[in-house]
Amino acid sequence: MLKKTILLAFCCWATLSTRAQTVDELVAQAQQLEKQMKEVEALNKYKEVLQVSPGHAVAQSQSSLICSREGQRQKDKAAKQEYFNEAKIFAYEALKVEPENAVANYAMAVALNHIALISGAKEKVAAFKEVKKYADLALKFNPEYGEVYHLLGRWNYELSNLSTLEKAAAKVLFGGVPPGSIEAAIADYEKCRKLKPSYILNYYDLAKVYRENNQETQAFEVLNKVMRLRPIYQDDPGIKAECKKMLEDMQ
Repeated sequence: MLKKTILLAFCCWATLSTRAQTVDELVAQAQQLEKQMKEVEALNKYKEVLQVSPGHAVAQSQSSLICSREGQRQKDKAAKQEYFNEAKIFAYEALKVEPENAVANYAMAVALNHIALISGAKEKVAAFKEVKKYADLALKFNPEYGEVYHLLGRWNYELSNLSTLEKAAAKVLFGGVPPGSIEAAIADYEKCRKLKPSYILNYYDLAKVYRENNQETQAFEVLNKVMRLRPIYQDDPGIKAECKKMLEDMQ
């Protein structure tokens, strides 16, 4: 009887050990595909992880972030909505497992922000409120999370450009528009630049806001710096090309 118990325990340990190894290997493969800028392939690999380990918060969070980026690449609104909804679901599942996971909270904020930008006035304002909530949680669990400040920069910028209809919806829903300004957007983008100096998208957004705020010198400095950065994400080469066009327009 004792031998059977020991054998059973060993078999269970061996199974769990093999499973853990398989999950780790799949995650490593997914991360490598991300580094190679093959995000659809990486997403499929993370989904394989979730088939083996449904509660894997890293796979859920990264799947969410990839879905958000892939949704942005779609031309059709329905396709965008599908990806953004999937991103929200992945983030929700990650937060169920690890509610204090900074990446999971950031992923939820990103998904909600994208949903807001393709929604009607009331839905947009309501989603923006949730974006801030999850962004703040991400910073609570990781105060040095640079990408969150980029998201907050966009949040402030979008709030500063709400239409009359959207402001009316905000007044009905929340008693007014949440605070947001170009100056606050710039401060957030600059914070991101300090914490995550390799994040190319942040440079593009920061330069645009500087130009809009009639700060051409600052915009010129930002665009010159981004030209020297190495692409990390799949969209980075295209973003650098847009930065180059902006720089040429200023010269």
